[in-house]
Parts: sequence; C-alpha cells; structure tokens
Amino acid sequence: MINKLWKILLKPNAWVSKILLLLLVVAFFWLGFLDNLQPIKEFLDSETLSFNVGDVHFSLYILLKAVITIVALFWISSIFSDFSEKRVKSLHGMRANNKELIIKAIQISIYFIAALVALDILGIDLTTLAIFSGAVGIGVGFGLQKITSNFISGIILLFEKSIENDDLIELNDGTYGFVRHTGARYTLVETFEGKEIIIPNEDFITNRVTNWTYSNTRGRVEITIGVSYDSDIEKARELILEAAKEHPRSVEEPMPVCYLREFGDSSVNFLLFFWVGDVTEGRYEPQSDVMRCIWKKFKEHKITIPFPQRDLHIKNPEALK
Repeated sequence: MINKLWKILLKPNAWVSKILLLLLVVAFFWLGFLDNLQPIKEFLDSETLSFNVGDVHFSLYILLKAVITIVALFWISSIFSDFSEKRVKSLHGMRANNKELIIKAIQISIYFIAALVALDILGIDLTTLAIFSGAVGIGVGFGLQKITSNFISGIILLFEKSIENDDLIELNDGTYGFVRHTGARYTLVETFEGKEIIIPNEDFITNRVTNWTYSNTRGRVEITIGVSYDSDIEKARELILEAAKEHPRSVEEPMPVCYLREFGDSSVNFLLFFWVGDVTEGRYEPQSDVMRCIWKKFKEHKITIPFPQRDLHIKNPEALK
C-alpha cells in the first residue's frame, strides 16, 4: 500500500504530486510573511552575499526569491494551461482550428498574467521596463526573428483557416500529405509514406501551397493513351470514356472528357480527364483501374496500342558486303 502511494506521488503528471508541490510553495511564502524565516533572510541578504550593478542592488536572497517566484508562477500557469487545453479539446461541435486558436489565446493570456504577477511580487516597476524596450526590439528583430515570424504565421493560419487539420496539401518542394497539427511554431504534415514532416509556419505564408481540399474534395485524374493509325479512333474514344464512367469513384459532374491531342510518330494520342469524389482517398488506384479497363476493352475490340517502330533504309547495301 505504501509503495503504491509513493508511486502515485512520484508520477510527473499526477494531480496529487502537483497539489503537494503547490502546498509547499504556498507554505514557503507563508512562513516568509510570518517572519519565521527572518534569520535566514537576513543572512542571505547580508553584505557579504550582495553585490551592486550600477545603482541596482542584488543579493543571494533577491536572486533566490526571483527564481522561486518565477518557477512557481510559471509552473502554476502550466497547470492551468494544461487544464484549459483539455477542457477546450473536449468541446463538441467546434472545428479543430477554432479549438487551437482558443487554446493559444488562453495560454498567451495565462503566461502574460503570470509574468505581470511575477514582476509585481519582485517589486520591479513596470515603467522601468521601457528602458529596455529598444534592446528587446533589437533582440526580437535579429535573434528571434524566425521564431517570431513562425509564431505570427501560425496565428494568421488559424485566423484565415486556409489550412486546417486533415487537409491534403502539396508544397513547392514536393511535400505531399495531410495536415495533422497546426502549432504555434510549426505545422505537422503526414505524407503517404508515413513520414511526419515538421514544417515552419512561415513556409505556408511566404510560399505557394496547393490545398487539394480547401473548398471541396474533388480531384482530377488524367491518362494519356495512344492507339495505332490503323484503329478506329472514334471507337477508341468511345471505349476510353466508357471505361472512365464505369469506375465507381468517377463522378458525373464534372463528367469525363476525352480529347484527341496529337498525331504522334507511332500513334494517335488521346488525353482522358475524369474526376473522383474524394481526392483524399488517393488518385493512383482509380487511374490504375481505368487504365486496366481500357486495356481490356481495346483487346476485345481489336484496337492496338502501338509501340515505337523505326524503318531503316540502307542506301548502299553493297557496301555492307
């Protein structure tokens, strides 16, 4: 029984351990306010453990108080942040991107309030922070520009809803897959090979992105077919359209179309377009099915799919002897 209780207390995500740590932090500050820790405070705040930076006085007590305050506040903020995230994700009837947007707004608000409370407890005048605004701006402009850009890009994506979870997208570099998660810094894309690619949010704002499912899930499939010059091209076109219309995933609107594209060196070339209702289920399978169906129909109706042939004429056959 004791071992089970000890394991529960040591679990990093257990609410019991979090409550106990919270009580310890509260007890520490309570003892400090009741002057029970006054001798320790005077020792840590003594001249031997103090130093000055310009007009600002620092001591081991001040530094220790600052560390404990910041860790405690941000740790408590993380508890509220995790709790609010779970509550928002449990809501029904709300789109995933709206949930992510609400979660980010709540998290930013919680940590911003925690920062203000920490500054107030440490006795730092907020008006003095204006002195450092220029330096902070330069730091953000140079050292944190990519992080800031990705964060702002993530917020833009959540507001615009141009890319949402489970959308099928394609990037300029050939990345092709489903959006599984949109975070503050990156977007997670799962490819058809099973790879999970972490892409900075900035790439979705500054580069061209193809969203196959932005307004609808339809997708077009195209097939190029060549028939011999001896074949009946009207019959060949009829059979090609028939094969496309017979496929169960082919939709009636837009209806399949077949064009005679060119008279090639060895064949008369057709181009077939047909649409599938849900492109997220893939295009290669219906393309393969229709091509095999065309092959069978051509065999039944004696229509030949030619292969390249070359005629060789020898001007001086005697020279070969």
